[in-house]
Amino acid sequence: MTKAEQRQRRNEWRTRIAEFKASGQSGAAWCTAQGIKPHLLYYWLQQFREAEAASAAHTQWQPVLVSERANSLPGKPSSLLLRIGRSTIEVQPGFDAGLLAEVVRVLASVC
Repeated sequence: MTKAEQRQRRNEWRTRIAEFKASGQSGAAWCTAQGIKPHLLYYWLQQFREAEAASAAHTQWQPVLVSERANSLPGKPSSLLLRIGRSTIEVQPGFDAGLLAEVVRVLASVC
């Protein structure tokens, strides 16, 4: 199998796994509905899990831009804007740290 064919197969499975996760079905039920052998789904889930773990091990720092304007409004509590891919999150004082962590984790996995 050529590298181009390997990339194509990997992309096909990336799409299938996204569809599986969006379906809300069990792996066995989804595979039956799709006519796919369950062991193939579980194999590819494991492949992507391992790739994500390896990618997480190579996390890189991103530049942070600080705007002087953000702190110049008297009487208004300061907030923080996070940009992850095409998404922007505004974090205000008193935010739920657990919720923010979960949102960032989800965005990082899809961006």
